[in-house]
This record gives sequence, C-alpha cells and structure tokens, in this order.
Amino acid sequence: MKPVRTLAAALGEGSLVLDGGLSDQLRAQGCDLSDNLWSARLLADGPQQIEAAHAAYVRAGAQVLITASYQATYEGFARRGVGRDRASELLADSVTLARRAGAEVAREIWVAASVGPYGAMLADGSEYRGRYGLSVRELERFHRPRIETLAAAGPDVLALETVPDTDEAEALLRAAGGCGVPVWLSYTVAGDRTRAGQPLTEAFALAAGEDDVIAVGVNCCDPSDADAAVALAATITGKPVVVYPNSGEEWDAKAKRWAGEGPGAGEGRGEGPRPPAAHPSPFSPDRLHTWQSAGARLLGGCCRVGPDRITEVAAVLDAEREAR
Repeated sequence: MKPVRTLAAALGEGSLVLDGGLSDQLRAQGCDLSDNLWSARLLADGPQQIEAAHAAYVRAGAQVLITASYQATYEGFARRGVGRDRASELLADSVTLARRAGAEVAREIWVAASVGPYGAMLADGSEYRGRYGLSVRELERFHRPRIETLAAAGPDVLALETVPDTDEAEALLRAAGGCGVPVWLSYTVAGDRTRAGQPLTEAFALAAGEDDVIAVGVNCCDPSDADAAVALAATITGKPVVVYPNSGEEWDAKAKRWAGEGPGAGEGRGEGPRPPAAHPSPFSPDRLHTWQSAGARLLGGCCRVGPDRITEVAAVLDAEREAR
C-alpha cells in the first residue's frame, strides 16, 4: 500500500528492507537485457515485466522499491529515436510501475526513483571510474531535467545511486535541491575510497549539512567494503545509512560474465558490468547485524542479489523487531 509515513519518519523508527538487483529478476523472467538501455528499455517494450519484477521483491519482503530509471535518460532514449515527451512519460512510468507493484499488500511500500550516474548513460562501465572530464556544472545540467521529471512523478525519495566520485555527488545534490522530494546519496566504492579514488571521509561530508538528504551510504560494491563504509557514513553525517552491496561474486572481464554463469549474466539493477573487488566476500545476512549496529537503516542488495536473498534479509529484520 502507499505509505502513510514519510520515509524519513519510518527510518527514525527502525530499519527497512530494500529490494535487490532489478535486472537479475528481469533476466530470471526471461527478458533480454543486451541493449545499451539495459532494463530501462523495458519501460517502453515490456512494462509488465518491470512491474512483475518489482512484485517479486514485494513478495520477498522488500519495503522500498527502486525504480527502473537508473539507465533511463533523455540522451539515451534519444539515441533510440524516442522523443523528449515520450521519454518524460517513460521516466514517470518507472515510478508508477513500482507504486502499482506495492499497492496490493497491506504493509507500507516506499518508492525510490533511481537516478544513476552520467557514466550509466554511456553504457561503457565508466560509472565505475568517474572523472568523465566534465565540470560539476555540466554534470548538474545533465542530471537536472531527469531529476525534475522523476520528482514530478511522486516518488517517496530520489535514490542518487552508484555515484563514483565527489564531483558527480555535488552535481546531483545541486540538481536535486529544491525539487520537493528527499534524496539518499549512495556511492560505489573500493575499500575506503570512491571509485575515482577520493577518501570516503570527503565524499560523505558533502551530504552532512544537506537537510534534503535523509540517508547516505554505499551500493554496488563488495560486501566487505560496506562494513567500514557504513560506520564512516554514520559518523560523518549523523544520518541513517543506506547499504546495498553486490553479491560478492567475481566478474570475469574476459568472458564478460560472472564467475560460474553463462553468457548474458553481466548486469545487475540495470547497470553495465562492474569491476571485481580486490578481495571478494559473499553477501550474507549475518553482516546485517554489523551494518545495523553501525547505523544502517536501509538494507538490501544490488547486483546478483535476488529475491531469495532479500527474503533472508527481511527474515533477519523481522526477527529483530519481534525480539524487541
């Protein structure tokens, strides 16, 4: 059902379960995600598949659904011959589909409109490097129209996610300022630094004084990298922490697939393939206690974390609520 509390209010009362990798579930449903738009293509060609994927995560226990707009940009749609008006409709549809998937259950379901980084539009993996050669102002100009369209569609929060460097974080926060919708800011990291190599102390500090930012954290990273990052985000910002790492499996760059998987297994929430962690460690519900103790309040998974793992996350959080 549509929530009666704001997401910020709910986070003040306890932890919530995020969904997992959207494209993992879409692929399990038989969808072809080989296009540069990844899952965003299905906003036009298969919206019922997107709604079904969201519904699978609702059944798994997710309380927050992240929309299929990570890879959806005006520029990306234009390359497919989609005009601006139609692109605006598709961006708004991403929110509607998630909202509809959560409407049939008796618990509150919040919708987070995904705002992916500039590199996601390029579809060349550069969101895991950052430093695109663009200024903060240029990045702000790129992000603002999409943010305004998504905000107008009525999500509960904007997920500024998989951000690789501080320049893009600053641009995203500027573009989202005054849009009337709260945001969370989530970096993709390697160790104690952003993908572009900046210290996370500097990266998290950008959000510390921003009233519109209701959570700060990390996603699309190795679970072991999330351990220290969660505590750091909480200490520096004093805000609830959002954490949704990858499964911890290794990416085979030569074969372009995850270790042990067949061809075509190379994307998660809707993104392109990500680089392997230096020391991969598995996603495990056992880590949830560590993350919660450090300040995490939004917990879920990203690439290669499907509904089965989200069911485990929900079970752990439910058990903790009952034990109180």
